[in-house]
Amino acid sequence: MFDYIRYYTGPLAQIAAAVGICAGGIYAWTGLSTLLLFALIDGVLPRDTKQRSIKNASLALIPVWLGAVFSVGLYMILAWQIGKGDMSFMAMLGGALSASWLGVIIGVPTTHELYHKQGTLMKFVGTYCQVIYLDATRNIAHMVGHHLDVGTPDDCDTAARGETLYSFAPYAVYESTKTAWRLESEALVKRGYGRWSIHHQLWKGLIALTVFALAMFALGGLPALAFGLGGAAAARLWVETFNYFQHYGQVRVAGKPIGRRHVWNHLHPISRVVAFEITNHADHHLDAYIPFYRLKPDTSAVVLPNVFVCFLTALIPPLWHRMIIMPALKEWDLNFASAEEQELAREQNRKAGWPDWFADRESNPTQAQMSGV
Repeated sequence: MFDYIRYYTGPLAQIAAAVGICAGGIYAWTGLSTLLLFALIDGVLPRDTKQRSIKNASLALIPVWLGAVFSVGLYMILAWQIGKGDMSFMAMLGGALSASWLGVIIGVPTTHELYHKQGTLMKFVGTYCQVIYLDATRNIAHMVGHHLDVGTPDDCDTAARGETLYSFAPYAVYESTKTAWRLESEALVKRGYGRWSIHHQLWKGLIALTVFALAMFALGGLPALAFGLGGAAAARLWVETFNYFQHYGQVRVAGKPIGRRHVWNHLHPISRVVAFEITNHADHHLDAYIPFYRLKPDTSAVVLPNVFVCFLTALIPPLWHRMIIMPALKEWDLNFASAEEQELAREQNRKAGWPDWFADRESNPTQAQMSGV
């Protein structure tokens, strides 16, 4: 039973954030404060490498539904409180950042889980709840683009070695949006429609965004609209920062099979439950329809810190590169990458100005024999 209950951690954090927004003052920052709280808890607790024992799919999906709907609801609660006229600027800012942060860490994995499902209602809710980061077409780039191109130069969700969080996030926002619209247009043409037909998901997404914006305006006027859209815009950038950690620096030859090794795992208790196993998604790239609770932790993979620590250290690029990702990629290159991938990795290292750890291996034949896939 605990395996079912543990996934309510996210919705409970959203409820706490809603209470904080209603209380106002410093409490409006409650949601954002969970970033440091989650990082500390995950940093203290041992890694969680157990597979979940969940049999009832309907019960397992309840917190997923709650997480997706509550992500939109937080913006509505914030707008309603702003409409009362007694929130200070700092309280409104804290509320917007709280809704933004929880919309990313909880809203993204829950909408992701729903739009990957085959049910019409689940796909609908998962797709259009993406208004919390102003892009109800992001699922197209993810499912049709990322899942096919992961680890290759064609995948805008895979950061190249040496790339910083600050350069990656804006570029990924632009590229993922362009990719989604292009893929949707190409699919429409194949079905006999125009590239920008009324059937294009972009127009439906704009309707959803309009409803989202009008609801906030109706509840709290222009201040609510400004802070709400500001929080959602910040979330759009924030989404890409988490993609940054999931595949950073990994390489794959286009057309070659995707393996469990083409994913970074963050197997920590809070990371796994709050993000509904999106930090444990190696199997998801092998079969996108596996439900989150059936994903098997890859205990043979390179060990990384929890995703919250990765985010905080990436804010200081030299710290992220030297202390976390370069050692991880060295291990990945020498012990997990195929021979073709090692050539790609070596070239990326050269372009990034990173050390050539392959040279050390080549000078040690014994190590060379032990490395590889």
